[in-house]
Amino acid sequence: MRAMQEGESLRILRIEQMERLFDEVNAGCEDASEKIQVLTEYYDSGLWLSDYEADERGLLPKDLKRGVLSQDGLYDLLSKI
Repeated sequence: MRAMQEGESLRILRIEQMERLFDEVNAGCEDASEKIQVLTEYYDSGLWLSDYEADERGLLPKDLKRGVLSQDGLYDLLSKI
């Protein structure tokens, strides 16, 4: 009987842990979905191309992080989703 209680306790702990992970991933997916939509709109709107071309002409500060402007970076990211 005691082994069954220990097994049930482990089951409850496991379910509680998985429930926390489920909640975190679910919340993260909702947040990511909104961010993906904004990135998609940026890429499709023509603003991305304008920003990319400004970078190519050297019009952006050298210390500006610009991974989003890499030729394939944003496209590849959006294609994975």
